[in-house]
Amino acid sequence: MKFFLDTADLSEIEEAASWGALAGVTTNPSLYARIGGKLDDFHNHIKRICEIVDGPVSAESVAMTRDEIVRDGRELAAIAPNVVVKVPTMVEGLAATRTLADEGIPVNMTLCFSVPQAILAARAGARYISPFIGRFDDISEDGLDQLNNVVQAIANYDFTDSTVNGEQIEIIAASVRSANHVTQAALMGADIATVPFGVLKKMVQHPLTDRGLDAFMKDWEKVQNA
Repeated sequence: MKFFLDTADLSEIEEAASWGALAGVTTNPSLYARIGGKLDDFHNHIKRICEIVDGPVSAESVAMTRDEIVRDGRELAAIAPNVVVKVPTMVEGLAATRTLADEGIPVNMTLCFSVPQAILAARAGARYISPFIGRFDDISEDGLDQLNNVVQAIANYDFTDSTVNGEQIEIIAASVRSANHVTQAALMGADIATVPFGVLKKMVQHPLTDRGLDAFMKDWEKVQNA
């Protein structure tokens, strides 16, 4: 499994990249607004993220019609070679994705909540599909079950005739709220987990690791004082 960071915060991206395990970044309008982002600086901000991260950087179109999404997608893809255009799963998004994919521009279809949506996204040419987990939990449904269904359904078929350069579609477990979400997504075979920085930090932690480190340091102190 690869790890993407779900943020627009440059300091978080720089820190996570220094750990050596960061494969990409996903952003959205809410994350950009959260850091006080300005409209006229959006493209420059995406460029700065792309300079930090070698892997895919998903930048989302906020347009609602296919022609506007395609226009946004072309502008975003021109920022850096590792930009992936993030497009919502809707009719206009599917049409735009087909056009962008035919032009060689990779698309991450977001706000995916069902197997039929995921299959339509795959047929439209999406390079990445982002089923959401946590938002199902918000309405007392099991997001992990839905993710598992998507992973299995996409694995049943070969969609390489639809994607850019015949690349394999990758499933991104999105709206991740906990380290357990990551564990379960990995066990079911999701290709990528995109996680907030707080969850990424928790993934490193375990009480037995902390206990072991504390014991090592206390024993080493005894050695130093012997």
